[in-house]
Amino acid sequence: MDYRIIGDSCLDLTPEMKKEGKIRIVPLTLHVDGVDYRDDETFDQKNFIAVVAASQTGPKSSCPSPEDFKQAFGEDDVPAFCVTLSAELSGSYNSALLGQRLSQEDHPDKKIHVFNSRSACIGETLIALKIEEYAEAGASFEAIVEKVEAYIRHQETFFVLDNLETLRKNGRLTGVKAALVSVLNIKPVMMATPEGTIEQCSMGRGTKKALKKMVEEVGNKVSDFENRIFGISHCNCLERAIFVKEEIEKRYPFKKIVIADTAGVGTMYANDGGVVIAF
Repeated sequence: MDYRIIGDSCLDLTPEMKKEGKIRIVPLTLHVDGVDYRDDETFDQKNFIAVVAASQTGPKSSCPSPEDFKQAFGEDDVPAFCVTLSAELSGSYNSALLGQRLSQEDHPDKKIHVFNSRSACIGETLIALKIEEYAEAGASFEAIVEKVEAYIRHQETFFVLDNLETLRKNGRLTGVKAALVSVLNIKPVMMATPEGTIEQCSMGRGTKKALKKMVEEVGNKVSDFENRIFGISHCNCLERAIFVKEEIEKRYPFKKIVIADTAGVGTMYANDGGVVIAF
């Protein structure tokens, strides 16, 4: 069937996905010290990292409007699937639902489903790939929704960041955890809960030890590696992403590993050197 896949701009595209152009991205807007940065193809990651590092107040973001999502769904009856940031972390999911309502007012027969990823970054990416897999295999709209919602319920997301300040300033973490990172060089291994919130599950002294701890957590969560794609998002630190990939390959036989650099929203929260994994 004909179909569309839409993601908000926290969905990190791999180089291959960018080349294929099958996924339409609806950008969030990032704000730093009164300046707006649109999270689209014009986003300059290195410049944004420098701007955030110099800011005393830190960055914030605003989600796309319902009208933005409506336009992405298309002015026709082609079925559309949308993947957004965790509803616990952003208003993007609710905005997409309103966009769905607007679209279906004009096109009552149009099928649209908005997936709350309960994740972010590469977690959203893997969900989009799963939608594409089922759609290309000829599954019905209803079957895709059922299968992908089940996939989301069993997906795991972890991350290790050098800098937790943005998460702290935006109310996602306590100040104590952020202080541990800056003062003691303790790097927490964080994870997404089934509800899409964030909690700490482990920690390591220094980034490399924390990344290894994160890799160890993978084996505690799943065993059906051969049926899963493993995803890595990194913020301006490809060497760390490759290190994680190599550590994963030593231990677990995932059927495929994909790597993406963070777009604007992922860069805002992960900060320079952050690594996010999902599987």
